[in-house]
Amino acid sequence: MPAVPLLASPDDLATDGAREPEGASEPSERVQLAAEPTPPLLARCVEFLLVGGGALLLFPLSWWLRRRFGTEPALLGAGFVTFYAAYTVNDPHFSVTYLLFYKDVRRRALGADISRAQRWRYCIAGFVVPLALLSWSALALARHSAPALGWMIQLMFLLVGWHYSKQGFGVLMVLCARRGVKFSARERQLFLLHCYAAWAFAWANPSAAAGEFEEKGVVYWAVAHPRWLELTTGALLLASTLALGGLLVGKWRRERQTWPLAPLASFSITIWSWTIYSRFDPLVQYLIPALHSLQYFYFVWLMQSNQARAQEGPPTFGRPLRARLGMLALCALGLGWLLFRGAPTLLDELFVPPLRRGQVPDLLGQTPFFAAFFAALNLHHYCMDHVIWRRENPDTRFLRSATHFPALVPDS
Repeated sequence: MPAVPLLASPDDLATDGAREPEGASEPSERVQLAAEPTPPLLARCVEFLLVGGGALLLFPLSWWLRRRFGTEPALLGAGFVTFYAAYTVNDPHFSVTYLLFYKDVRRRALGADISRAQRWRYCIAGFVVPLALLSWSALALARHSAPALGWMIQLMFLLVGWHYSKQGFGVLMVLCARRGVKFSARERQLFLLHCYAAWAFAWANPSAAAGEFEEKGVVYWAVAHPRWLELTTGALLLASTLALGGLLVGKWRRERQTWPLAPLASFSITIWSWTIYSRFDPLVQYLIPALHSLQYFYFVWLMQSNQARAQEGPPTFGRPLRARLGMLALCALGLGWLLFRGAPTLLDELFVPPLRRGQVPDLLGQTPFFAAFFAALNLHHYCMDHVIWRRENPDTRFLRSATHFPALVPDS
């Protein structure tokens, strides 16, 4: 199972983010993508580190820290750093999704220029899902039911692997599209199949009997992960890996087209290191949610900066790029603090009585509101990402614009 989603997609970059907008001319789109200038080496390196390559540097660093200071002190330090880093990395990664999703609500829910299916997705993710999660949380807290809140936590752990793997797929599709590499429908389906197989195996592995578990202070009874499920999903993962390997080799032999290394490496790191074998290195495991968030931020920056540049001039004369991105960052920081720290802490202090000396906390623990916020916000985040990064969202066309860290590119 992936690391706890301390704040886990451009998700449906994961489904359709790299495909052409409806009505676009595919040949002209291909020419546009192929004509994009190759970015400088430094910009390419920064991009690769942000979209997943940074994990490759952390494994040797983790080994050195554990060898130099010992495993327990290194883990304690990693936990301390990631706890406070969540204020500026993980929490805003969730809150920026709200800022992007609920922008221009009327048009996205009712606009005739957006497909009916996309409008339905938007309304379900934007209104039905949060209402259901709010009702679920309120009922669990009102009845003081640890099992009810525990089922929400289990649903979060079930879907986080889907969220991570779909984001990895979206990263691959968008970065390849920006390099002029196209995929057929069959090729996309094989990559998606591999993602789903990875998600299934990550949840089923390791096999475990049903029992009591604790998360964010809530003690709940979790379902079993039987051995037969682990073996079945492992076999599916192996089959999908072999099929994907055959696809890559066959495409190279047939078309003599060199596969772009950075997108494939980022995809592999997301699937294998962050989703399937997230527990391989206990110190890096602490950092996986932050790495996932940085990967997400890169595509938010890509889309928003290109959109801001396009709207700076006539006829809209929008706000300057730096002002627009700066305001987005400040709002994401503030909203992230409110959703994950301020509001749940206040509610726990107001409605959860302090423990008396010698008193044992009940199964909901001392921070049930924080646990409910945490699980509900994660689940809602997965649903919103599934909608806003699809090709039917007009804003995703800005992902294909040729922007490569202009501050790192020397003036011509």
